[in-house]
Amino acid sequence: MRIAVASEESKVSGHFGYCEGFTIYEVEDGKSISNSFTANPGHKPGYLPVFLKELNVDIIIAGGMGETAQNLFNENGIEVVVGAQGLSDDAVQKYISGKLKSTGSVCHEHIQ
Repeated sequence: MRIAVASEESKVSGHFGYCEGFTIYEVEDGKSISNSFTANPGHKPGYLPVFLKELNVDIIIAGGMGETAQNLFNENGIEVVVGAQGLSDDAVQKYISGKLKSTGSVCHEHIQ
């Protein structure tokens, strides 16, 4: 399983589309075995869900995300977890252990 966290300096970004980049974690047998950082290629409506799908991401974790983006991730078979905060590593560990659930909240600041 691959989990992408919208990141800003090792912390969960408040809005995925404008984050510095994505920390992508490789998870096997309930453990994070590696991670790497991929710079955000730029916020273009509809692009980031496809970009992360091409990186074989299964789950996206972010602080906030617009409704359209959440729908596009779901259409690409990527689970959306919003409402996360704190360190990216901690968010992934909480998700793996079942302690991080999506709040389902929609960011209304941005249309996409």
